[in-house]
Amino acid sequence: MEKQKRIIVSVTNDLSTDQRVKKVCAFLYKHNFDVLLCGRQLNSSKPIIDRPYRIKRFKLLFNNGPLFYANYNLRLFWFLLSKKTTYLLANDLDTLLANAWVKRLKPKTILVYDAHEYFTEVPEIQNKPTVKRIWKWIEYRSLPKVDHFYTVNQSIADLYQKKTTTPVKVVRNISDSQAFSLQYSKAELGLPENKNIVIIQGAGINIDRGAEEAVEAIKLVEGAVLIFVGDGDVIPSLKLKVKAENLSDKVLFFPKQPYEKLMNYTLHADIGLSLDKASNLNYQLALPNKLFDFIHAGIPIISSNLIEIKKIITAYEIGLIINNHDPIEIASKITQILTNSQLKSTFKENCKKAAKDLTWQQETTVLETIYG
Repeated sequence: MEKQKRIIVSVTNDLSTDQRVKKVCAFLYKHNFDVLLCGRQLNSSKPIIDRPYRIKRFKLLFNNGPLFYANYNLRLFWFLLSKKTTYLLANDLDTLLANAWVKRLKPKTILVYDAHEYFTEVPEIQNKPTVKRIWKWIEYRSLPKVDHFYTVNQSIADLYQKKTTTPVKVVRNISDSQAFSLQYSKAELGLPENKNIVIIQGAGINIDRGAEEAVEAIKLVEGAVLIFVGDGDVIPSLKLKVKAENLSDKVLFFPKQPYEKLMNYTLHADIGLSLDKASNLNYQLALPNKLFDFIHAGIPIISSNLIEIKKIITAYEIGLIINNHDPIEIASKITQILTNSQLKSTFKENCKKAAKDLTWQQETTVLETIYG
């Protein structure tokens, strides 16, 4: 039997809901890698019991801000330095510095970088010039140490390619449709039986992602409810708004769910919303995994006019693109799908066709060229 290659995979989240990392680790484990996945331990973190590979979670003194990133990278650096491994896989820029330090001290180690987004243009740092300069410096210093580099879509790959001589490949964050099935009824999930369901889902329901406008829009749509499944920085204020305006029969909130259960909400939905605004370069070029979740669940999509998302929606004819974020415009698109049975049926059938083309198994052919 071929000798196992060791790989240490690092990420700054608590590992519970990161489906991209989970899929990549499953691929590596299947291909005879000895996988050790490193993340963080929060007070709210749930035990991870469904992985066949090893898990290490760091409990830190700080949970956000500059002290968190410094604390995490120092802990990660000393941990990686103490371990014998063939490969290091850094997920996103917030883990790359520690991995690059270890690469300098252990030059025979193969460093792989998976950029889940265009990190230096995320909205959280655009009004913080000093913070942005620090991340750009970290990127500038660390990228030369990277041996293999891949990211989530071609637009972002093209931008990164200008910063490095390492070829930047594309591994899209496509859902693994084999990983979920319908196991819960609407009643079991707390969903209304007699209303159309419009869903916004994910762990990043944040500012500039159209959630606020979606709440205003659903007020204008008869016989439909908007559900949020997940969390993000706008959820607390949206809950206050819904309570203040007595919208509890139109807008429902469900906390972050295990992926398999999350997809049961999606499978029961009639429309999926992806309403990110082009307020920053990272969002402009986004290709969120929820888009592929909607496709594999077979539900029509309403999306903002963003480059990578529009390519897929128009190519497969699986939904509608909004012209702007006016709630009236969003409500109009929702109503157009819900009241036109032929259009809805066409979109659903086209989702099935798209799901056959857009598979995680196809994306792993790129991983095979990287990991051998």
